[in-house]
Formats: sequence, C-alpha cells, structure tokens
Amino acid sequence: MEQLIQRYRLEIEYDGTNYHGFQKQNNLNIPTIENSLLKAINNIFNQDPIITVSGRTDAGVHALLQTINFDLNKNYFPYQIISGLNHYFRTNNHNISIIKCQKVNDDFNARLDAKMRHYRYIIINRNSPLTIDKYRAWHITKQLNVQDMIQASKILIGTHDFSSFRDADCQANSPIRTINKIFIDKIDSKILIEVSAKSFLHHMVRNIVGTLVYVGTGRYQVDFIKDILSAKNRNRSGPNAPACGLYFLKTDY
Repeated sequence: MEQLIQRYRLEIEYDGTNYHGFQKQNNLNIPTIENSLLKAINNIFNQDPIITVSGRTDAGVHALLQTINFDLNKNYFPYQIISGLNHYFRTNNHNISIIKCQKVNDDFNARLDAKMRHYRYIIINRNSPLTIDKYRAWHITKQLNVQDMIQASKILIGTHDFSSFRDADCQANSPIRTINKIFIDKIDSKILIEVSAKSFLHHMVRNIVGTLVYVGTGRYQVDFIKDILSAKNRNRSGPNAPACGLYFLKTDY
C-alpha cells in the first residue's frame, strides 16, 4: 500500500533574540529556529521532514509571518499541527508560535513560489534607554532627519547592482536586485522602514538601513546614495544595522 505524503504550509512568528538564525545546524542542540522546529516535529509526530522556508533570517532577527512547508506521512488536521507544535514550544520555553497551518499541493514551495518578500526595520530615536524594545529595535539617540532618509530611499527603488549593500560572504550569483518599495514613517520616537523585493542579498536590508541612518544624521548627503550604488563597493556604504531591529514581515504568493 502506497504511503500517504501530505504537504503542510505554516505561517510562524518568532523572537530571534536567543536563536542563532533560522538555518539548522548539524548539532540539533544549537538553538536555531529550524532546529527547534525539527525537534518539535520529531517529538510530536515522530518524523524528520525537510523544512523549506521563504527567507532565512540571521541570528537575532525576528519574524512576524514567516512561511515554511514540510511533508508528513500522515494526514493530520491543521489544528493538530498548530496545537501540537505550540504546546511543545510553550512547555519548552521557545519564543516560536505557529499562527496558521494549511494543507497544500505537493508542488508548493515556500521559497521558490514567493512573489514578494517584505521586511520591516524598527528604530527607536530618543535619548532614554530602551526597556521593552531593548532587543527588538535599534536605539539611536541622535535625532534623525526622516525626510532626508525618505528622499535617499527613493534612489534605491528599482533594479540596481547592489554590490555596495551585500555582505562580503554573500553567495548570490548576481548582485542585481529589484526593490519594489521602501516605506519610511515616524510615529513618536519610533521609525519604521519597510523594504519589499522578490529577493534580497545577504545583509542587504540591514546595510540599506545603516546607510539611510547615515543620511538621517547628516553624515551622508541624500545624493551620495547614487555614488554608493555606482561604486559597487561595500566599503562605501553605511554600517550593518543591528540584527535586533529587523523583522521578516511576510511573503506574497
């Protein structure tokens, strides 16, 4: 009798503060999001599936709605997946939550089927130290000129060679990427920067944010962004913004 294989798509949320990124390590005791998911699935369903994720996140980076998929050789109800995994995470003190689960066709791929990925970066721009947002935002005391940051961000929208914004260890074959949207807003002392593209280079969003912050402080002029793009040199752009302020927002399919 042929064994049933069912693919499940999950939307998950996590606080990445205490995790060494999403990607699994050979040692399952190393706290990564994928390692934690694999241990939970094995504990509850006694299976060791391959997990596909929309976008891997680095150590300290959070996710509000990360999409993953995996196969199980039994037809479970989605609520069984949600309640089982959430119970495991809750009782084992993991900052991971399963928001949604659904059965999908076996050709669904969380990474390859993505049409658009969205990231959000949070900056708290005030003198007072952070408490609640201490590990969930970049604290900057010097007042930032948000209007200059908005003007500079417009230069980055479109298709460009983003070599100046990629990590030195980035393994992407091409530095050419298309940014569809950058949205920047300030609400009281909180600055939100949202970046949307089909795909990103390693550390691309954090390097963009660091560069926009340099514009906001006046260290870089708005038009200098054009020179940074033309240079195709990581040393010309701003700092890599701290991981704690970055959130994987969602994926469009």
